[in-house]
Parts: sequence; C-alpha cells; structure tokens
Amino acid sequence: MAGVLEGVRVLDFGRYIAGPYCATLLAEFGAEVIRIEKREGSEDRFVAPVGENGEGALFLQVNRNKKCVTLDPMKPEGQEVMRRLIATADVVVANLPPQTLRAMKLDYESLKAIKPDIILTTATAFGGPGPWSDRVGFDAVGQVMSGSVYMTGAGDPPYRAAVNWVDFGTALHCAFGTLAALIERGKSGRGQVVEGALLATALSFTNATLIEQAIIKVNRVPTGNLGQTAAPADIYRTKDGWVLCQVTGHPLFKRWARLMGEEEVWLKDPRFADDISRGNNGAVISERMARWCAERTTQEAVDTLGQAMIPTGPVLSPQQALDHPHIRAAGFMQDVDYPGLPKPAPVTRAAVRLSETPGEIAHRAPTLGEHTNLVLAELGYDEAEIAALRRGGIV
Repeated sequence: MAGVLEGVRVLDFGRYIAGPYCATLLAEFGAEVIRIEKREGSEDRFVAPVGENGEGALFLQVNRNKKCVTLDPMKPEGQEVMRRLIATADVVVANLPPQTLRAMKLDYESLKAIKPDIILTTATAFGGPGPWSDRVGFDAVGQVMSGSVYMTGAGDPPYRAAVNWVDFGTALHCAFGTLAALIERGKSGRGQVVEGALLATALSFTNATLIEQAIIKVNRVPTGNLGQTAAPADIYRTKDGWVLCQVTGHPLFKRWARLMGEEEVWLKDPRFADDISRGNNGAVISERMARWCAERTTQEAVDTLGQAMIPTGPVLSPQQALDHPHIRAAGFMQDVDYPGLPKPAPVTRAAVRLSETPGEIAHRAPTLGEHTNLVLAELGYDEAEIAALRRGGIV
C-alpha cells in the first residue's frame, strides 16, 4: 500500500532529534526522505554507539526509512549539487541556527530562488524574535527554562528528565506544521516557513502550571512523585518493586475508596471533596495507598488496580520494558537489522496508527553515504562526474 505522502520529497539537513525525527515521521507515511550528511559522518550518527562502526542507538531510531547522501555544501561544487537537489524537493528540514542556514544557503530566500513553492521546516533552541534567538541549545535547555525541571524531584538538586521529551515534542510539532504547509500548498501553490523551537515546545507542555501560577500565584514547590492537584497520585513501593497509581476526578476517587473498602472514610471527609482538596491533602491519601501497595507484589497491585479501572503501571527498567507482555503484543516496536549489529534493533513505529493509510518501517537507517551514487545519478551526474566529486572531497 502506498503511503499517504508518496510523491513528497524531503531533504533532511537535520541533526540529533528535532529535525531528523520530524523527517522520519514524514518518511514513515510515504515521503521520500534524503538525509544530507557530512562526508565523515555527522556527529549525531554516533550517539550511544551500538554498531561495529560506531552507529548509535538514537541514529537507528530517528533515521529509518531514509536515503543518505554525503555532501560538503560549503564548497562551490557542493553548492551545485545542493541546488540540483533543492530543485527536486518539496520540503527542506533543517534544525540549524539562522546564521548557519544563511551560511549554507538554506535560508528561505535562497531556497525560494531555486524552488518558489519550497517548504522550509526549521527548529531552533529559543525561537524568536528575542535576545536569545541566535543562541544554540539542546533539549535540556527547554526543560530547565519551562519550569519543568524546577518542579521535578525533591528540589535539591533539581532533576531534568532522562528522556528528550522537548526534542521529540518539537519534532512532532514540526511534522504537524509541515503537513499543514503541504495542505496549504496544495490549495494555493505557496510554500512557507515552518518554525519550531525547543523552548516553545517545553512551555507548551508545562503551560497549565504556568497558567495556574500567573492567575492564582500558588508558588508550588517540588514534591517528588507526590501529585499536587489530585490524589492518590504517587509511586509506591510493593513487595518486589514499585508501582504508579494516579487518580484524577471524583469517579476514579470513588472507585479507589471502594477498592480500599473505606468509602465512608474517604467520601464524606471535606478534606477529600474534590481533586484540588485531595491534592492539598495528598500525603494523607498516599500514606493509605502506600500501606495497600506494601502488602502486595507489583503484579498483584497492577492487576487489582487495573481490574478496578484505576490508572496504574509498574516502574519498569529498560529491559523489563522490552520484555513486557503488553508492549510485545501491541506491536509498538519492530525488529530492524542493521549492518554490524549483533542482533536486530527494536525500533519503535510511529506512535499513531491510521486505519486506511498506515505508516511502516520499510527500511533500516542508511549507512554513511549509502545512496550518494543513486541520488546523484537521478540528478543527472554520470559516473565520471560522480568519481570527480569523490576525488574532490565534495561527496
């Protein structure tokens, strides 16, 4: 089955996550994505190495379904190759600072001069306009400036999340924006710039906390895993591990009180009348839940809570996540071979399913420069010209 984005060509100049994962999502639903990479391999190829040539786990995840062309775009011959590529493209993805885009002639005005209806999808650290617009940054910068890190852990020290949720969230926003721009181009014939920013993503994810602070000046402080606006909401020790229980809304709280066998205790006390009151008295409710969990194994706790339709989940190590029966049965991951790996890599599929035009992982991530000859030949370069480009250090 052809992908819904079949016929769309994307040039991916992205690095690390925000740009590359945006392009990956487009590729998973049928777009042809060509990754443009440094001749020696871009730095994001080697993060958390797992392959015999140093290819990293992150690269395998966020570059599947792509072709790879190596290119030095700062040399005149490289600029000519790039111009030919851009002339064939619908979208250019480049999560690079504005000054770098200009130096590489990947700014929107330069692209439009080659392809008037081109879509440029960018992502920067801080967005703009503003005094920090030209600064660079990674995922954690968005985390610390959004209020999220301040509210995480016990406060001394503050903790950032170990997963790059700001990067991946920015990639999702950029992919959504790119699809919207493609729809608009189909109506009007116009290209445009799609701009994401790590800080904008982080602020959007923490926005409810910021709204609460702006309106009622609650001045919250971190409380570890204990929820602040509902209860029970915490991570509890069991006989053999840990389990999360998260109750929000009065119907769920009534189920929890019934499960405890103490409806009279919890449902008639004004301290527990609504979510915010329960959050304000969360330590009292959590103490009861902690005693309940301590009497059970993790499996017993999550099964009992799950059957009572109370949101719950076990705290899993990475290996336990790989082995969990639901994660395996649901097919969230696909085993993908890659040259030099001792075993296939479990790569997550796009976390959204379309019933009629589903995405698919059709190809592994590319080896360095794997498709250079193929793509250059499509652009009209013959074998002798390609060989000359290689001798000249262009590709």
